[in-house]
Amino acid sequence: MDFKRITEYLEAEVEGFEGSVEAAKTPSGQSNPTYILTTPSGKYVLRSKPAGKLLKSAHAVDREFRVLRALHAEGLPVPEVFVLCDDRAVSETMFYLMAFSEGENYGDPRLPDSMPEGRRAVYDQMNKGLAAVHSVDLAKAGLLDYGPPGSYFERQLSRWSKQYEASATEAIPAMGALISWLGSHMPPDDGTVTLVHGDWRIDNLLFDKKTNALTAILDWELSTLGHPLADLGAQLMQWQMPVGAEGRGLAGVDRAALGIPSDEAYVAAYATRMNIPVPDMRFYVAFSFFRMAAILQGVKRRALDGNASNPQKALELGAYVGLFAEAGLARAKA
Repeated sequence: MDFKRITEYLEAEVEGFEGSVEAAKTPSGQSNPTYILTTPSGKYVLRSKPAGKLLKSAHAVDREFRVLRALHAEGLPVPEVFVLCDDRAVSETMFYLMAFSEGENYGDPRLPDSMPEGRRAVYDQMNKGLAAVHSVDLAKAGLLDYGPPGSYFERQLSRWSKQYEASATEAIPAMGALISWLGSHMPPDDGTVTLVHGDWRIDNLLFDKKTNALTAILDWELSTLGHPLADLGAQLMQWQMPVGAEGRGLAGVDRAALGIPSDEAYVAAYATRMNIPVPDMRFYVAFSFFRMAAILQGVKRRALDGNASNPQKALELGAYVGLFAEAGLARAKA
């Protein structure tokens, strides 16, 4: 990116913005390249579409910008956004600028440096934050048209199946079997429609290190209107992953000893906050494994095409497609 030209643009468009800019690309942000900008006027974050040929409807930074602006106005803990740029004279790819959010980011859901009471507080804040997202008044926030009508899961299964097929690099039988199972076990549409984050997990959140309060909800690229149990299923899916930097899961962890709630306790707390019956999560977790497998296949495809933000990391992540598909099948048949 031409940060000299971008700096000139931001100085003209964003009140109080001053160059010169030091831009540091973050190691995360496989889908949309993300840069921390350090300037005389403070720190900012710039999110852009990747370069190259992109799948239809993917990398929608304009949707991220829209939802962040709406939620910040509603008082949710999201960064303030300043400007969205789609001027090719400024940058070859669309980008937006937002405030830099302070807070602790936990890449490991075990929170190894915390005490049990701290972990309990963080997980309760995460649960409370998810319920808050799903309780947003869509009309008041101006988001009634933020997603298409119709059954969310039917829509998502169709979308991600097509995305997967468009980016496929090899035959993965487990993926085909999982897609088939999801299609034949689709829950009836109960009419519930909320804002859905789309990638709800602890490493997309920031917390106050002293109070454990949730300070920022990040990475809204996959957000839409849909069924709230999709977000809850995605979080339970993540916890089934192996521990460590790659899996970032809780598989095999003695959660009670660490002060981390069980799946059942977490779901029950969420149901209480949302005033709904405690749901059966089998379909929703299996679906989440499927969608993550499809996303990782797209990451792998971009790496092979030379368009990945971090090619080596993208290829490493792409190697997990089959494992996610198999895990989804196992959950489906549990």
